[in-house]
Amino acid sequence: PPDLCPAHSGVFQEMAKHECHFLNGTEKVRYFQRHIYNRVEYAMFDSDVGQYVGFTPFGEQCAQYWNSNPDIMEGKPAEVDICLQNYEIFAPFTVER
Repeated sequence: PPDLCPAHSGVFQEMAKHECHFLNGTEKVRYFQRHIYNRVEYAMFDSDVGQYVGFTPFGEQCAQYWNSNPDIMEGKPAEVDICLQNYEIFAPFTVER
C-alpha cells in the first residue's frame, strides 16, 4: 500500500559478497566471503585465517556449522586460485590502464 513507510515495508536483504585482495600484483592474494543481512555483516570467510568467523550470535552459529562441514571447507583453497585466474583475465583492462 502507498501509505506504508519505506522503512517498514517488510523488505529484507541477504547478501554474500566475494572479494579478492591483491598485494603487489599477485604476490599476496587474500580472499574474503562476507555474509550480510540488512546491512549487518554476520559472518566472513578469510583465506588468511582459513575458516569462517562469526560477528553476531547467529553468525557464530553459521561459522561453526560451515567450519565443521568438510563439503564446504574443502573447496575454500580453490577460491584463491579463482582470484588468480580472474586477475589474469581482467588485469589488462583494470590494472594496466
